[in-house]
Amino acid sequence: MGDPLGWSFRQEVTPADREVVRAIVASTGFFHPYEVEVAVELIEERLAKGAASGYHFLFAEREGVVHGYACYGPIACTQASYDLYWLVVEGSHRGQGLGRLLLAESEERIRQAGGLRVYAETSNRPHYAPTRRFYERSGYHLEAVVKDFFAPGDDKAIYVKVL
Repeated sequence: MGDPLGWSFRQEVTPADREVVRAIVASTGFFHPYEVEVAVELIEERLAKGAASGYHFLFAEREGVVHGYACYGPIACTQASYDLYWLVVEGSHRGQGLGRLLLAESEERIRQAGGLRVYAETSNRPHYAPTRRFYERSGYHLEAVVKDFFAPGDDKAIYVKVL
């Protein structure tokens, strides 16, 4: 499946995606090295367990090169809620609409799987203000703030969208 701007989407995870995800997440300048490794661990979990891992991936490609990806999955012990674990666009492609395309495509796949609500979590630090605005412009609303979650002074902002 693709779009008129030349993007195509793939769900299959390959071993090469370990380095692809590492490079994309690192390119943003938003994440600590240990967070980059967590992103790669989810690829490894999917490779090891397949769909049973609960992690679903969507890679945005143009001319065979991945420039962004999303990782989402159903939330255990809920009937129709999903977590959006990662939505990351390569630094050089930020601000060009790829994040919106990836989010819309992920939401559609979640909807097709029976999902009714999508949760996205991010930091409440000033550095993440563009991320919070992105979710708000995409129809998400701030559901909760968990004080000092990530570190003292680094609250977790939880956004939700009803599909």
